[in-house]
Order: sequence, then C-alpha cells, then structure tokens
Amino acid sequence: MSSAQAAHLPGFRRRFRITPLPGHVTTEVEDDYHCMSVSVSHDAITASTVKADLARAPWSTCPGAVAQCETTFSGVALAEFPARGEKTSNCTHLYDLALLAAAHALDSVPMVYDIFVSDPVDGKRQAEIQRDGLTVLKWSDSNFHILEPLELEGMPLLDMREWIASLDGPGQEAARLLRWGSVIAHGRTIPMAKQSDASRMPPNCYSFQPEQSVRARRIGEVRDFSDGTIQPLERVGEML
Repeated sequence: MSSAQAAHLPGFRRRFRITPLPGHVTTEVEDDYHCMSVSVSHDAITASTVKADLARAPWSTCPGAVAQCETTFSGVALAEFPARGEKTSNCTHLYDLALLAAAHALDSVPMVYDIFVSDPVDGKRQAEIQRDGLTVLKWSDSNFHILEPLELEGMPLLDMREWIASLDGPGQEAARLLRWGSVIAHGRTIPMAKQSDASRMPPNCYSFQPEQSVRARRIGEVRDFSDGTIQPLERVGEML
C-alpha cells in the first residue's frame, strides 16, 4: 500500500504534533475519539509546570485525568518521565503526550506523526506511520497478529515489547505509536453500544479504574477523517 493509496482508503487517522520552543514544548493528538494536548515548561532538565487540555474525550470521567497528568509529571526531570510508571492511573493518551513532550523538549524544530490504519477488508488491515510526511514503519495485520512484513509474521499486536526494545530510539517511538494506534483503530469495527460500558473494560487507564468506571458515561463527538476533507488537528485552534 502506497501513501497515495492510503489517502483514499476508509480508516482510522491519528496525528501527533510536537512543537518545541525554548523552555517550553507542546504535544497534541487528534483522532476519531480524542483531541488533547500537553504543554511542559522546563529548564532543559526538569519540568517546572505541566498543563493538560482535553478538547474531546470519550468518557464523562476523562476530565479528572487532567489533574492526574499534571500531578504525575510536574517537578519531574524530563529524563525520568518514562520511569514514572503510572500509566494506568492516568489517561493513556495524555500520558503518551507527556512522554513525547519530554523526549522532544530540546528539539529545535517541530515534528508531526501521521498514523493510518485501514478499515478491515476480508479481515486484513493496513497500518502505516509517517514522520514529517515520510513513511517510517508499516505493517498489515489480521485478528491482532502481524501478517507482513515477513520478519514480524505472527507477532501479536498486544505483545510487541521485546521487538520494540530491539529498535533504536526513533524506531521505538514510531513502533509504540503505530501499535497503539492499531489497537485504538479497532474501535471503528465495534458498535458503539458494545463499547459504552466502562465497567466491562480492563483497568488500563484513568476512566477504567474501578472507582471511575462505575460512573463513567460515553460522551463526546466521534469524528471520521476518512474522506480527507479535514485532517486531524487541522481545526485544533477551534477546539483547544
């Protein structure tokens, strides 16, 4: 699948934008279900303040994750963000944005990741991630197992940790983002009625913790970027 072909296929689209400035970095993400950002002020070593924003989120309890993210990372050394290890008590998307912010806080230029996961055709999906418009990783999968490339054939999407750890730093980042995007994209194939009971979800994020899940209600606009008329984050100024 070429990038030109992907542009005309229905599927899940997700964009990350990383904007570093002296002493400050902002990361943003938008896809079908989410539009969020994390901003980190720092002295090149430690995060002095962390600010999270949710413009669009799928659960009524998600706003509570803003304070959780800010508490988790404020005052923490940038290099220690990944070691915080509190992902399941946070919104996983805000958590990932915070880690991206720390990793790129000292960059000199912005960066954009674009993820595309096609809707299944005969059970097969195509997935691709681009960095600043250039494809850096792609695979096909079926039933949450990789079909291609051949060196990854049979690998479960939910158990890629060892392979990801074998990559270099930029490769690990791209692989983690594409893997997670592939998991989220599965939601496009599930009727909304079957994914609207938080109490049935595994406790892997803020809203799915037992104390939150019993009161979480499905909310928020679901946006489909498949037709290409509007790209993720294109209207972010109107949202955040």
